[in-house]
Amino acid sequence: MKKRGRSFIIAEAGVNHNGALSTARTLVREARRAGADAVKFQTFKADRLVSRVLEKAEYQKKVTGAAETQHAMIRRLELGIDAHRELVRFCRSQRIMFLSTPFDEESADLLESLDVPLFKIGSGDLTNLPLLRHVARKMRPLILSTGMAILGEVEEALETVYTTGNREVTLLHCVTEYPAPPDEINLRALDTMRRAFAVPVGYSDHTDGIEIAVAAVAMGASVIEKHFTLDRDSEGPDHRSSLEPAMFRAMVLAIRNVEAALGDGIKKPAPCEIKNIPIARRSLVTVKAIRKGQVITRDLLAVKRPGCGIAPGDLEKVIGLRVKRAIPADHVITWQDIV
Repeated sequence: MKKRGRSFIIAEAGVNHNGALSTARTLVREARRAGADAVKFQTFKADRLVSRVLEKAEYQKKVTGAAETQHAMIRRLELGIDAHRELVRFCRSQRIMFLSTPFDEESADLLESLDVPLFKIGSGDLTNLPLLRHVARKMRPLILSTGMAILGEVEEALETVYTTGNREVTLLHCVTEYPAPPDEINLRALDTMRRAFAVPVGYSDHTDGIEIAVAAVAMGASVIEKHFTLDRDSEGPDHRSSLEPAMFRAMVLAIRNVEAALGDGIKKPAPCEIKNIPIARRSLVTVKAIRKGQVITRDLLAVKRPGCGIAPGDLEKVIGLRVKRAIPADHVITWQDIV
């Protein structure tokens, strides 16, 4: 899933297609153009997911109104089996990975029949151990979001997966709020989970903007997931917490630049700066002309650019030595000049 030194970037289209297959296809095409490695949708049936009387979450009420129930809203956002098949086919034609989050066992079975390469489980189902067990038994890599969870709940989820024999798990740190406030993100939790569980860790970002996701990559996130929309002003629960194509592309470019900048950790001159060493560093230079055979004293020397002569660190070694030949003023001294 992840190339060496390269994070796996998921464009979370989710339900931002608003139930329209044509919009979903456009999301796929734009995600690929924006540089995402995968585009992810959500696979569910409203009747199996939520009670008919459940109210919307507060963030959903803000952007879609409070009159309808969560069940009614979600039902409008379902994608049928034929739509799933078409999106898988279209993703292949666009050379971008198709992913979807299953919210129940039947949805997971559908995705398995469509030959998805891995499963992503959302934060809300981290404690849904029967679903985790069912999906894990399919023996495909799992990505588990951990929003709202304490470390013990993450541990229980992992143990549930491991009992099936499936050990290909990546954990995503996440804060389940839309948008999530930056001062509550706690990116250091990536290191905590990495140390605690010795598995790859990534980050599912719900903040506005791109800087937190980029920072997560600098901290070693192997996966970045970010909501993706064609228009943040569209009607629907997740558009306002999503990136439009141009901004998503900017995030991808920033992430790839950060990854390239991380390097191998060996402190050494970069290839691009080697040519500047003699220009920027200094050498011992004569203050005035020195006669052949004259003993070098401190008052005869200055430290100036360029850095192609005797290094300033060898100043004490040079004092007291004699010169082999007459040396003019402002001359960069080399060891060949000295007896």
